This record gives sequence, structure tokens and C-alpha cells, in this order.
Amino acid sequence: MKTFLILLGCVLGIVLALVLIAVVRTLLTPAKKSEYAPPPADGEAMALAEKLAKMVRCRTVSQPGQTDLGAFSQLQKTMEELFPLVHEKLEKTVIDGNLLFYWKGKSREKPILLMSHQDVVPAEGPWTHEPFAGEISDGRVWGRGAADTKCSLMAFFQAVEQLLAEGFQPACDVYLASSCTEEWGGDGAPKIVGELQKRGVELFLLCDEGGAIISEPIGGVHGNFAMVGVFEKGKANVRFTARSGGGHASAPGKNTPVDRVAAFVHSMQTRSPFRKKFLPEVTAMFGRLAPYAPFGLRLVLGNLWLFGPILKPILPSISAQAGAMLQTTAAFTVLSGSEAYNVLPQEASVGVNMRFIPHQGEKESLALIEARAEKFGLEMEVLLSNDFSPLVDIRGEAYQLVERVIGQTFPGLPVSPYVMTGATDAYFYRDICPSCIRFAPVVFGPEQMKGMHGLDECVDVNCLPGAVAFYENLIRAQG
Repeated sequence: MKTFLILLGCVLGIVLALVLIAVVRTLLTPAKKSEYAPPPADGEAMALAEKLAKMVRCRTVSQPGQTDLGAFSQLQKTMEELFPLVHEKLEKTVIDGNLLFYWKGKSREKPILLMSHQDVVPAEGPWTHEPFAGEISDGRVWGRGAADTKCSLMAFFQAVEQLLAEGFQPACDVYLASSCTEEWGGDGAPKIVGELQKRGVELFLLCDEGGAIISEPIGGVHGNFAMVGVFEKGKANVRFTARSGGGHASAPGKNTPVDRVAAFVHSMQTRSPFRKKFLPEVTAMFGRLAPYAPFGLRLVLGNLWLFGPILKPILPSISAQAGAMLQTTAAFTVLSGSEAYNVLPQEASVGVNMRFIPHQGEKESLALIEARAEKFGLEMEVLLSNDFSPLVDIRGEAYQLVERVIGQTFPGLPVSPYVMTGATDAYFYRDICPSCIRFAPVVFGPEQMKGMHGLDECVDVNCLPGAVAFYENLIRAQG
């Protein structure tokens, strides 16, 4: 017993010493505050809002097998009227509604591509502002696509329009791209990539949607932060099916298809087979955000070397978004069984949407969930699947360039790497670009985040001039 108490005392002493070190490190780290806020809307902001509103009025809804190219033709005609110099001076290619513009630079070295999609998801439900009216009210542009992502599409077209009006020629080749199938992962972006490959284009940098200027990226961390997406998780849609001979519900047996499906779902939600890990990019994100947090949160986020093992299991319950950055996720979304209440189904199935993390990618994650399903007698069918995208080097030239341009354009705005848990068109460019950066230079507060793919989508008018300035500065920075 005496030996045990001595060992326990030593362990407690070491733990207290480590905690003391973490506390001292935190006290010595100056607390910071995000200083950036968009200036009040002026005449320039209102002019940009009018352009965006006209683009929002084009009903470019896109769904699998239901893309109305007529709506995209209307949008493209509108853009030709809004950005005449872009259409006059740049080489334009249209591939089944997908756009590619080429601006010849002084050099063919280190070409860049700016992109944002034309299509939007359906607008259903009771909207306060009609979803395709493009209303400008209360300092915002309202409508489907205002935030996702016609705002950034408008912004980089406007940036090029202004540079052309100055007679500016970029130091490198510049491409503008916009697909009409992004919202359902269609073949629009692959067609653009195919065209670039035919031309032998190897991009230095691509800037797409994904990250943005996010207000309060983590609970307790207040202010605006440039969250720059450096990779996106892989994804899969998978169906699991349990089978039996069926029967009458008046004499139910055990382990019916529904029982087994329910038990499988419960098992996945209570004992996930996927391992949590702080990737270097996630650790860097928390490290960048830590100085802006209250002391307690700053202590934890700034000392993951000590608190990481404690934070890993509880982070998903604190923030679903942050928790998804640590592991492969499996969200159960589709369920089917008998069509009659008094009939035991011959089969029941459940559909799951998976998002793969680099330390347990597509192959390993699918194997883990299949092994779990087999324990409940379920068959697995992979409907679609792709692995995570290559990771952008946050110490590399391209990322550092974007970070400098953000600092130049938005003084006082902190910058942090960010893990994309969703999917973008940038994924398709991985073979021709080593630095596919996901960042829209637009401020997204809680209202904007809630409205994307939801009701009353909107974007603040006063953040539009900054978005245009970012793209201008990014193009100029290559000189």
C-alpha cells in the first residue's frame, strides 16, 4: 500500500506540474481580439448588391437529371450584361452550361483559377423574402444562391472587370470557372477539368468556396475569422439491408429485419468504430484560434499536447462541426421497411452518408462499417464513394500567398486553416492543382450559415466590396 501511495503521489505530482506548465504558457500567451468588421455599406456596396440581386433572380436550380440549361443561359446572359469587359477581353468556353474563361498573362508560369458555382439547391418552405426575387432589404441581399455561392461568383467577375477597365494585364495566366452541377456533385466540374487537361494546364493555385470569413467559428471564440479550407473529407452513400422471410405482425419473431437494422444503427451511434485524431491542420486551427478565446478555453485549445486526450471524446458534443474534423462520420439519413403496419418486411434497409478523414480513409472506413454491419446480418452496398482530397501544405507557397492577401485586404482579420466537412467542385481539380484552397472572402454570420440550403438565404451588402478587393489583390499578388 505504501508503494502504491508513493506511485500515486508521483503521478499526481507530474500531472500537477504539467497543468502548471500549461497554465503558465497560457498566461504568457497574449490574449487577442479579432479586430475586423466590414465597413458600413456605401455606394459601391449597393452597386455590387444590385449586380448580385440580378444574378439571384435567375432560377438556376440544379438536381440530378433535372438541370434546366435555359435558366443557366439566362444567368450567363445577365452576367454578360453585368461584366461586358470580361466577355469582350477574355476567351470564353461554354461546356454544357459550365463556364471557363481564360485571361492571358505575361507568363505561363504559376497560373491561378478562381471558381464558384452557378447552380443552387431548391427553395422550398415559407420564405420571408421570395427566394428568387433578389430583394435588397435591411442591409442584405436575399434569395437562394445569395450566399451559396453567387456572391463570390459575382465578386471575382467584378474584380476582373475592374482590372480590365484599368488596362491591367496579370503576371500569370488567370482562369475563371463555374460549373452548373456542384450542388449534387455532377459532371460539370469534371468537364471543365477535362478541357484544362486537353490544354495541358497545371495550376499553381485554385480558390473555390468552402471556408469563408466566419463569425464565431467555435462557441466562445467571438469575432470574424478567415477560415481557409485546406482539404475536404471524402464521402460515400452506402445502403445496408437486412433480409428475412417476412410474416404477419400478429406473431412477430425475434431479429426481424427492422430489429437488426435498428440494433446496427444503435451500435454505430453508441460505439463508433472510427478513431478520433487531431490532424496537424486541426491542431493548427485550434492553435490559431486559442488566443482569441476566454482563458479556460484558451488553456485547453492552446495546450492540446496535454488536454487533447480529454478533449477528443467530448468535442463532438460541444461542437458537431469541430467534432467532425477529428474522425470519419456516418450519418443515417434514409430508412425503409414494410409498407403496411401489420406486415413484417422481408427486408429493411438504412442509408448512411459517410465522410472520410485522412487517418482512416475510404478503404479502411468502409471495411470497419461493413464488419460492424455483418455482426447484425446486414448486407452492404456502396452507391457512390470517393476518398478525401489531397491536403494543402499550410507552410507552402500557395497557402502563404492566400494568407498574405487576406491580411492585406482585411486588416485585423485572423486567419486559420480549416477542414471542409462538406464537398466542393475543387475536389475534381486535384490532379491538375496541388493547392486547391477553399475560401470565399465573404462574411458568414449565424444567419448566413443557417440560410444556406435553408430558408431566407442572404448575404450582408457591406461585405461585398471586400470580396471584390480580395480577388483583385490575389490576381495582383502574382506580379
